[in-house]
Amino acid sequence: MADNPVVKIELPGIPLFKRGKVRDVFDLGDRLLIVATDRISCFDSVLPTPIPDKGKILNQISLFWFDYTKKIIDNHVVTADVKKYPKELQKYADILDKRSVIGRKAKLIDIECIVRGYIAGSAWSEYQQKGSVSGIKLPKGLKESSRLPEPIFTPSTKASAGHDINITEAEMRKTVGDKIADTLKTKTLEVYKAACRHAESKGIIIADTKFEFGEIDGKIILIDEILTPDSSRFWPMDSYKEGGPQVSYDKQFARDYLLAIKWDRNPPAPPLTEEIIRKTREKYLEAYKRLTGRGSL
Repeated sequence: MADNPVVKIELPGIPLFKRGKVRDVFDLGDRLLIVATDRISCFDSVLPTPIPDKGKILNQISLFWFDYTKKIIDNHVVTADVKKYPKELQKYADILDKRSVIGRKAKLIDIECIVRGYIAGSAWSEYQQKGSVSGIKLPKGLKESSRLPEPIFTPSTKASAGHDINITEAEMRKTVGDKIADTLKTKTLEVYKAACRHAESKGIIIADTKFEFGEIDGKIILIDEILTPDSSRFWPMDSYKEGGPQVSYDKQFARDYLLAIKWDRNPPAPPLTEEIIRKTREKYLEAYKRLTGRGSL
């Protein structure tokens, strides 16, 4: 049974750090309280219709992966156990349970670290035009959703308006320097490959994903969310077939609906139907259950 959706987090007495498309972040001094709401965004707009339990599902998937990959690279997680939260947060325990985490406050490295094991989305469009992705020459004859010979690292950076701008590895190196760039690339690929091995054992292909990193006292760590259906393309292995778009464990139902009704992608976004809300929630929940091996939230 789905909980009532949580659209906006209000914690009187706790200062708001920032409100993102999905997460509301609160300032706890040298730490942050990160709360995943049930908001859903498509085509750079937050939709007026939330997906019940989406925030809990995303948070629990991220926590699973942070724990799974901590031997490869440290991360920001301090605790997700509300019983261990500071006293001033205890009165909000019901709203914070399962959908929040306290993390160390890190200096953001302003690069989105994207890794692709399959060619889809904007990478497929670029490949069709140039035969390359982010300056990386790829073999001829690839089809949409083809598996790449090796995963490729294709970083991007944020424009002031918030849209991702694809850059080459060389451009990234000019921005952050060789030492940081080497760590970002190496750890991105290591985490992705380890995650792929686990996901494939559960019948899921991770076609691509993106990571964010931060720095604390000169040490680079993983932050934000990792390997969720919001930051990755998850495809069922049993229906995978190169040569076209794939069924996906993410908000594809919502995207397809918005395309079908010919929304012009200018805000405000239209509401979703009850059927699309239900199907989208079911996809998120199925990914959670498969990846974590847990039966319920």
